[in-house]
Amino acid sequence: MHNKKTGPNKEKKKLVADWSSLIRVFLRPENETSRNTLVKYMRPILFGLHDFLNQHVGVTRKFSLKDMANYFTSSILSEQPEKKLDDVITDLIENIAPHAVNIASPYFVGHMTSAIPFFMVHLKTIVTALNQNVVKLETSKVVSVLEKQVIAKIHRLLYQKEDTFYDENIQNAHTTLGCFVEDGTLANLTAMWVARDNLLPPTKEGFEGVESEGILAVYNAYGIERCVVLVSRLGHLSLRKAGGLLGIGNKNVIPVDVDEHNRIKLDSLNNIIKDIKKDEKNTKILAIVGIAGTTETGTIDPLKELGSICAENNIHYHVDAAWGGPTIMSKKYRHLLKGIELADSITIDGHKQLYMPMTCGMVYFKDPARMDAVAYHSNYINRPGSVDLGIKSVAGSREANSIILDSALKIMGTQGYALLIEHSIETAVKFAQEIKNRPDFQLITEPQLNIITYRICPLSIQQQLDYADHEQRKAINQRLNEITRIIQILQREAGNSFVSRTTLLIGNSHKEEIVVFRCVLMNPLTDMTILRKILDEQEKIYRMILPEDR
Repeated sequence: MHNKKTGPNKEKKKLVADWSSLIRVFLRPENETSRNTLVKYMRPILFGLHDFLNQHVGVTRKFSLKDMANYFTSSILSEQPEKKLDDVITDLIENIAPHAVNIASPYFVGHMTSAIPFFMVHLKTIVTALNQNVVKLETSKVVSVLEKQVIAKIHRLLYQKEDTFYDENIQNAHTTLGCFVEDGTLANLTAMWVARDNLLPPTKEGFEGVESEGILAVYNAYGIERCVVLVSRLGHLSLRKAGGLLGIGNKNVIPVDVDEHNRIKLDSLNNIIKDIKKDEKNTKILAIVGIAGTTETGTIDPLKELGSICAENNIHYHVDAAWGGPTIMSKKYRHLLKGIELADSITIDGHKQLYMPMTCGMVYFKDPARMDAVAYHSNYINRPGSVDLGIKSVAGSREANSIILDSALKIMGTQGYALLIEHSIETAVKFAQEIKNRPDFQLITEPQLNIITYRICPLSIQQQLDYADHEQRKAINQRLNEITRIIQILQREAGNSFVSRTTLLIGNSHKEEIVVFRCVLMNPLTDMTILRKILDEQEKIYRMILPEDR
């Protein structure tokens, strides 16, 4: 990282923050040179920083975090301007971009963030230039109308209601099919918020409900001591956050055991429900959550069976489909989401497998009146009787992500998204087989969607694990865990490729923690040639630093 310096005979003009210069900066480029510089740099920016990305197919440059931290140690804000716009852009292109993570690299297969289609940058630029605030009709107008249409389109994909349902609700100011938020975390929070307020509404005796009176008062009014959310132990962290934020307590987001395929165990779930009904009559079940694509393994819970259990017990059924939801667009694989239409609410994350820029989350509700329980009004905004979308949203001011999603759907079509999803799923199957074929590796979870977990575990050690008792297995796994951690860190620091790691609990009665590589396949340019190179690199690191384990 470096700063460009002026030549010895060239003195920089001092920058001053006066009114005339401020207006020039605010309204337009300062001069023709600045305009030309902007055009010059907008080309690589608009086309995905191609100059940088094409030169560096790896994930990061080998530059230590400590050295970078030392470069950013000043905490002083300059009173006067430090740089002109063209200098700032130059600095970003030359000193920031090369040291950011190359998310677009096909060798970046470690997280649920990937390359975005080039046109997304153009769409994001337009949205930024328009700067619409969708909290209120007065700051968005047509965008609010467009957003309701986009929500209805995705709602129809998920729930498949009749034409008359969408004709009645698509632009109805009094009903809500869903809303945009910043991410899947806020979408899950919104779903739990709506479920809580519908579970504990105002009473005929004059009690105004949980939203007005608070948790302690509502528990006293309803004669209960707690509310719980039931979800598999692979449930997303956001659900525990929701428990804390909504006042029910995150320890009351109860993890349910999973089966050998990492799906929620229905018998365990039914036993918990029976115990609550029989022995804990002072407990209400706020919601049961099914997962359509767990964060760690990508697996899908039995959504249809969960829907039946919730219907039988009159429990709010939420499906966290932040990751796997877009699979509904693939005719080939949509059967994996069978039963999602039974959900009372569904989370989708746009910046995951809808390939949108950060940040875009969505939550959908089967009942268009469900969100009425969380409506808020104010004299200056979201007034009673208005059609402002912010009335029923946990988010306040927010940008018009619906423009980007609507445009992307028009450009790609559901078939375009289906091709991306199918490529990812089928590449995951091939990669799993490649791992099985290599004696130094052990496949931990078979892919259902496009996430795979595996680890370094030579065949001889796998055979030892087959016959080891609990203590022996624990010791072997502790050693393997350390090996996996070291390899993952060294591969990450080398900067050629990136695979993340996580810790999985294996088994239910005698849980064993194992550290695994976690590979997320969603970049359409990631193929088996690249994935074999990634495995080769991991094997090379293993042989180099830990030859005694072979």
